[in-house]
Amino acid sequence: MKKGNYQNLDVSNRVKRKSLYIFINSSIFIYLLFDFFVKESFDVMMFFLLVLLLIMQVSNFFIKSSMHTALNFFVAALFISQNFWLGITWILISILVGISRIIVKRHTPKEVLMGFLLSTVVSFAYLYTFIQMQIG
Repeated sequence: MKKGNYQNLDVSNRVKRKSLYIFINSSIFIYLLFDFFVKESFDVMMFFLLVLLLIMQVSNFFIKSSMHTALNFFVAALFISQNFWLGITWILISILVGISRIIVKRHTPKEVLMGFLLSTVVSFAYLYTFIQMQIG
């Protein structure tokens, strides 16, 4: 903030967004290492969040995907794994978030759709893994 790199925590600019992805992904990676080596456990949800953010970081080179939309749809998948109807409710909220990002002109419909698609793929992978862990 002091250097003027981020104003009002706005990371709509692709260049500013790169450093945000690096910070968040590094933090999650360090957490996963700590969790694995110190606590001797593995946080599947955080792993899939890291996967989602890494994919979004790569896609940022081509299109600025809506992080708000992607993260909200991922949260919907987390809710679905716990309570189906709460997850469906959150999907509806996520749709409204995506629409709001277009209305406030932070994203184009293409960027919101890309955030949704990336999150949907990772969310299905997470839900599949979650279900398999519950069965086995």
